[in-house]
Amino acid sequence: MSLTIENILLIGSILLLISIFAGKTSYKFGVPTLLLFLAIGMLAGSDGIGGIHFDNSKIAQFIGVVCLNFILFSGGLDTNWTSVKPIVWVGFSLSTLGVLLTALTLGTFVYYITDFTIYESFLLGSIVSSTDAAAVFSILRSKSLALKKDLRPTLEFESGSNDPMAYVLTIAFLSLVVNQDQSIFSVIPLFFKQMIIGGIFGFVFGIVSKFIINKIKLDFEGLYPILVIALMFTTFSFTDFIGGNGFLAIYICAVYLANQDLIHKKAILKMYDGLAWLMQIVLFLTLGLLVYPTHIVPVIGIGIVISLFLIFIARPISVFISLLPFEMKLRRRFYISWVGLRGAVPIVFATYPLIAGIEKADMIFNIVFFISVTSVLIQGTTLTLVAEWLHVALPEKVKPLAPTEAFLSDRPKTIMQEILVNNNNQIVGKKIVDLAFPKTAFITMIKREDKYLTPSGSTILEGNDILIVISDNENSLNKVYESLNMPTLT
Repeated sequence: MSLTIENILLIGSILLLISIFAGKTSYKFGVPTLLLFLAIGMLAGSDGIGGIHFDNSKIAQFIGVVCLNFILFSGGLDTNWTSVKPIVWVGFSLSTLGVLLTALTLGTFVYYITDFTIYESFLLGSIVSSTDAAAVFSILRSKSLALKKDLRPTLEFESGSNDPMAYVLTIAFLSLVVNQDQSIFSVIPLFFKQMIIGGIFGFVFGIVSKFIINKIKLDFEGLYPILVIALMFTTFSFTDFIGGNGFLAIYICAVYLANQDLIHKKAILKMYDGLAWLMQIVLFLTLGLLVYPTHIVPVIGIGIVISLFLIFIARPISVFISLLPFEMKLRRRFYISWVGLRGAVPIVFATYPLIAGIEKADMIFNIVFFISVTSVLIQGTTLTLVAEWLHVALPEKVKPLAPTEAFLSDRPKTIMQEILVNNNNQIVGKKIVDLAFPKTAFITMIKREDKYLTPSGSTILEGNDILIVISDNENSLNKVYESLNMPTLT
């Protein structure tokens, strides 16, 4: 069956429904949901029972890049800077030096056991050098796995920030494969250009996006999440257009926005949480359709050898060397090396050699696909078991809330206070979002004359408003008074 305009929505909706219903029960059998989505796509493909013919690498790459935008942006929005700040240099080392060492270590191994050239070997190593944000975010959260100290933010920060490095290495070594006369040193300027421009414009677009979101004054709350989508794609495409790394830019932009006061922030976070799941499903289904299982069979032998080397040697070596400057218990280092999940991102990156038309593109794609599947299957199914074995998992009763869950939760506070806003207060006429309100307190309701209003970030305060505030403790309440330009309690 070929995909046409007439049947694409029907086929797509059926595959989505099957994926959602199957995913609901998949973890009862210990099967990662993402792997199930991939299997459904393969079953629906040319070699499967669905017989859908899809072999367009360009379209698959386009869908992959769009989906990765949403997945990385959602991961950034779910990043609490307070929890990430203590481990930012650890995560940075893993996402840069760790990725480079993985690519070089695996590439060297591939060079000696295959007939690949050295640049083709490093290209394969680069494609699978980063941990996959979609796989790590979804598996850690769907398993509700709580880890000791800073392990979880380290793993999520690494997976969210290391794709740009892998992308740069992939493009660099692909150019060396295509242009054999180039020196490896010729790609160094490309690396610095991509990373520096991507980092700078990620912050710039974050600041600009916050200003636009809080000042635009849209008439409908539902338009704000759509506005953020437009800003996300603008960040990626403009940064990419001027030669920067778009993936790095959107992740930094999202992390910045996640830790700012935004109008209708709750609605934006809720929408992106759903969209991230949708994009993960679409991405894995698309890549499943692109793969021909009969083409995977001939590379199973070499695929197993390369995959096992990556999991048990290349990844641990890169992690342990990257973490040498930092104090960390040995068992935590082992666990970080184990959570080296490869998922959809390497498969998306593997479409670049296909489009470039290099000689061994098909073999590279099939090996990368096999590595991703075995990684999710072996490592993804054992995250909880290995965490308990290494004693890095928290007991069920002390599991903390994830950043988004903490923000969205309606957990009870310990203090409730009614605060009168005087007519001569400087905050009169200001929006709530502009008050620098502490994140440990909320204005739950505003009494204005004889009416009660449910406030949002865009609500403008008026004289004689009575704010009903709930907070965690007295210190938090004092910060509330400071933000309202009023004397504190003490």
